[in-house]
Amino acid sequence: MDRLFLDANVLFSAAYMADARLRELWRLRDVELWTSRYAVEEARVNLSDEAQRQRLLELSEPLQFREAGERRLPTRIALPEKDAPILLAAIEAGANYLLTGDVHHFGRCFGKKVEGVIILPPARYLEISNRKTRH
Repeated sequence: MDRLFLDANVLFSAAYMADARLRELWRLRDVELWTSRYAVEEARVNLSDEAQRQRLLELSEPLQFREAGERRLPTRIALPEKDAPILLAAIEAGANYLLTGDVHHFGRCFGKKVEGVIILPPARYLEISNRKTRH
C-alpha cells in the first residue's frame, strides 16, 4: 500500500474545480492519503470562493495528518522556508511519495528519493498507479 503525502498545491487544484483530474487520487485503492494542516491552510487561503473552500474541507475529511516536527532538511536538499515543512511532514508521515505540482521549488527533486520519500508530480504518480492496476 502506498502512502501518498499531498502538497498544498495538489489540495488547492483538487478543490479549485469540482471535476479536477486530481480527484482520481481520492478514488485510488490501496493508498493512504496524508497531508499536513500547514498544507491545508496554505490551500485554503489561496482559494477565493466559498464553494472551493467547502470542497477542500470535504476532500480533507478522509486524509490523515502529520506535521513537520523538529526535523531538519537533509543538507543536500535546498528548499524555500515555506516549502520545507511539506517535505519534512512527508518524511515524518513515513510517506512513500510526496505529490506536488510545484515544479519551481521541487522540480529538481522529481523522481528522487529523499529520506525514503519519492517526490513526483501527481500526474506521474497516476500514470504509475494505472500501470500497476493493469498488470
